[in-house]
Amino acid sequence: MKKLNIKQTRQNLLNKKITCQKLVEGYLDNITKQDGRIHAFLEVFEKEALAEAKKVDEKIKKGESMRALDGITMALKDNLLYEGHLASSGSKILENFVSPYTATAVKKIKDAGAIIIGRTNMDEFAMGSSTENSAYGITRNPYDLERVPGGSSGGSAAAVAAGMCAAALGSDTAGSIRQPAAFCNLVGLKPTYGAVSRYGLMAMASSLDQIGPLTNNVEDAKVLFEILKGRDEKDATSKNFKDSKEKVLKNLTIGLPKEYFAKGLDAKVENNILKKVELLKAEGAKIKEVTLPNSEYALASYYLIMPAEVSSNLARFDGIKYGLSIRNKGEDLKGVYKKSRATGFGAEAKRRIMLGAFALSSGYYDAYYKKAKQVQNLVREDFEKVFKEVDCLITPTAPSTAFKIGEKSNDPLQMYLSDIYTAPVNLAGLPALSVPNGLVDKLPVGLQIIGPHFSENFLLSIGERIEKINN
Repeated sequence: MKKLNIKQTRQNLLNKKITCQKLVEGYLDNITKQDGRIHAFLEVFEKEALAEAKKVDEKIKKGESMRALDGITMALKDNLLYEGHLASSGSKILENFVSPYTATAVKKIKDAGAIIIGRTNMDEFAMGSSTENSAYGITRNPYDLERVPGGSSGGSAAAVAAGMCAAALGSDTAGSIRQPAAFCNLVGLKPTYGAVSRYGLMAMASSLDQIGPLTNNVEDAKVLFEILKGRDEKDATSKNFKDSKEKVLKNLTIGLPKEYFAKGLDAKVENNILKKVELLKAEGAKIKEVTLPNSEYALASYYLIMPAEVSSNLARFDGIKYGLSIRNKGEDLKGVYKKSRATGFGAEAKRRIMLGAFALSSGYYDAYYKKAKQVQNLVREDFEKVFKEVDCLITPTAPSTAFKIGEKSNDPLQMYLSDIYTAPVNLAGLPALSVPNGLVDKLPVGLQIIGPHFSENFLLSIGERIEKINN
C-alpha cells in the first residue's frame, strides 16, 4: 500500500478514488500478512474499524462535511486509555484491565474522525528503549526483523513503518517517541511538557511523560499536533498553546552541541547528521557550535528522577484496587501485595521500582533524588542560555542505528545509554522532533531538532525543510 499523507488520503476519499472500506481493509490485510513476524499489535479492532469506515463512506456519499481525520486509520500505544477496551501498558499486572474512560488525546483524535485500528505493543509501563520488555513478547523492526524497533513506543513505530496504519500515538519520557521514529524511518514529535494533555495516559514519570504522534511525514505530524495540543481541565499541568517562536526560516541559526558529537556516537551516524547540517548551511543557515556542559549528567539525573516517580506511580498496582490479584485462603493483605506485584511486574519494572524506592528512602533522599533535581535545573538553564544564541539545536536522535534483538537486554546500563541524546529534552520540558535522515548500512538514521518551549510549529517547519532536502 502506497503511503499517502493525511491530506492526500482525505482527497482520494472525497474524489471517490478509493472507499474508506477498501482503505481500512488494506491496512487490515497488511496486519494479517506482516504482524505475525513483527508483532506490533497486541489487539486489532477489526470489526470496529470496518464499521467506522462504513460510516465515513456513507458520509461522503451524502456530501456531508469531513472532519480533519475522517478516514484516517490510527493505532494507540497500550498505555493510552480507550473506554471499553483493554489497556495493559505491556504488563501482566494489567492483563485484563478494561479502560473505564478515554484519554483526552484519544478523544481528540476520535472527535476529529480517526479510525482506531488497534493497540500496540510497548516496553512494560514504558520502561525501555527496545520493546523487548513487554510481557507479551518483543516487537521487531520492519527494516530488519533481527533488530529492535526502539522503545518504548516500538509497537506504534513498527505499525506505521510497516504500513499497518497511517499514524499512531506514542508517549515519550526520555525519547520513547523519537528513538523508535529514528530506528523505523519515521517522524516523531515530543511536544513541550504541558502542550498535550496527559489525562488518560498511564503514568510512568508524571513530570516527564508526554504524548505525541508517530507519522510517515512532517505534514502529518503537524496535522495531528494541531488536534492534540491545548489546555485540558482534567490535566492541571496542561497549558494553552501559544507559539513562542515565529516560523521564519530566513537567517536561521542552528546550534550543534559539542557534547552530542563526542565519544559514544557511531562515526557513520555522526557523518550522516553533519552532511545534512552542511546542506542546511549551503541553503543559508548559520551553524554555531554550542555547549551544554551539564548534559553529561542528564542521563544519571533522569535515571534517579524517573524511578522515584515510577515507585510512586506504580504503587497503585497492588492486586486489590485493580490489576492481577494472587490470593491464598487466609493470606493477609501484605501477602497479597507481595505475590501480586512479584508475579505481575517484569524484571525491568521491578528494577526501577526498587531503585526509585531506595532513592526516596530516609537517609538517601538528599544524596540522590534532591541532587538529581538540582542537576535537572542546571540542564534547563543550559538550554535557556543556548537558545539566546541560536534558534534551534540539531543533534543525532540516537547514538547508533537500530541494534540487534538481545544485544543490550542483559546490560541495563548499555540500554539506558540509548536515551543519551533524548533524555535531556524531557528533563528541560522542551519540544523535539526526530525526522528521517537517510540510511546507514541499510538502517534508518534519525536527526533530532530541539527548540525552546512551545516552538513546535517552528520545529515542524524546519523538519519540512529537511524533508525537502532529503527528496
